[in-house]
Amino acid sequence: MHIQFNTDSSIDGTDGLFDHIRPQLEKALERFAAHITRVEIHLTDSNAEKGGEDDVRAVVEVRREGKQPLAVTNHGPNPILAAIGAAEKAARALASDQGKARDAARSQV
Repeated sequence: MHIQFNTDSSIDGTDGLFDHIRPQLEKALERFAAHITRVEIHLTDSNAEKGGEDDVRAVVEVRREGKQPLAVTNHGPNPILAAIGAAEKAARALASDQGKARDAARSQV
């Protein structure tokens, strides 16, 4: 599973930030890792230096083998919490999608 990080100009996209997010992202998505080809994380700060609650937006896009990409968005007070929340949402969305596919396969039998 390849992970790509993207930030806007108002977020300091250092290796330290990504090193903190990466293990938690991998943990959230580990159950689906065999079917994921790439994960992209986009971090943006809507207020830049002005500050404010939940002004950092994280979009996690998951590319899967043979399926359409899945994207989720989460807002948080800082890039780490926003990204972790988005990773958890992505895991829930993947589980839901997997469950729907399983139910559809059962109904055809």
